[in-house]
Amino acid sequence: MSYPPAGPQAGYPQPGQPGYPPPYSEMPPGQGYPPPGHVGFQPHPGYVPPGGQPGYQPQGYQPQGYPPSGGYGQPIAAQPISGGPPGAPGGWMNMPQGNPNIPRGLEYLTMIDQLLVHQKVELLEAFTGFETQNKYTIKNSMGQKVYYAVEDSDCLTRNCCGPLRPFDMKILDNYKTEVIHLNRPLACDSCWFPCCLQRMEVSSPPGTVIGSIEQEWSILTPQFNIKNSAGDTVLKIEGPICTFSICGDVEFKVLSRDGGTQVGKISKQWAGLLREAFTDADYFGITFPMDLDVKMKAVMIGACFLIDVMFFEKQGNRESDRPGMF
Repeated sequence: MSYPPAGPQAGYPQPGQPGYPPPYSEMPPGQGYPPPGHVGFQPHPGYVPPGGQPGYQPQGYQPQGYPPSGGYGQPIAAQPISGGPPGAPGGWMNMPQGNPNIPRGLEYLTMIDQLLVHQKVELLEAFTGFETQNKYTIKNSMGQKVYYAVEDSDCLTRNCCGPLRPFDMKILDNYKTEVIHLNRPLACDSCWFPCCLQRMEVSSPPGTVIGSIEQEWSILTPQFNIKNSAGDTVLKIEGPICTFSICGDVEFKVLSRDGGTQVGKISKQWAGLLREAFTDADYFGITFPMDLDVKMKAVMIGACFLIDVMFFEKQGNRESDRPGMF
């Protein structure tokens, strides 16, 4: 095979002859091609890609349903799931940065001064009165899940001892790791038995006691002491004379150590007529100072569960409320 010699060839226009485009510098404005890399380089208006390749789109094309060029939003793992608050996949609160001085799992409580406790409705218990293990969801004020709590008790004590039953409570984080453990032994709650009143021990991590809730002897109003691991009273709780909920909230005041200043509250919230009448699945709100030690915040969660079982737990769908501590 032979190639034509270099130089002008017959049949082809030569530079300077009609039909040969002039150099770019001599072209009228708006015509021709800028050199590659030149600002404003664009294909010729009549340009069609070789073979009319399918799928070719001109520069600046933006398909519908996609974010603008250069911004693709958050990755799927970071996008909020439908129904969940922004930044919390699955509706769970994001864990704050760890602190070596805080028990693992209590980091959530460092940025919280309010918690919402929702007890799950158990259909078997609602329709038959057969006591089942209580389950709770603990949320922050934004509705993000912080913990999940599950009662650990046996069938015999639940149905024979009712609200006085002994039990353990496991409080889990969103990784299903137990971060707080509650232990409530069998005891009385009446002022007629001052030597064996209610007590709950709080551990975090499980096996390491960080505090306790102890019922204080009283006749008219329920009273509790919130104590640290050394047994020193940090806060006090005082409830109303009548804890029967009639279309309104029932508040237990959280007081300073000397009892002179209210610093928070545990309130049993009205959950609706049907829920209140046919179940013992309650709603609670807990408020405490933001700068309270996270260990004492965890003990406050235990106090909420103790109050729920003592005053708002039904036995066989029957109310057991009574005035005072008789």
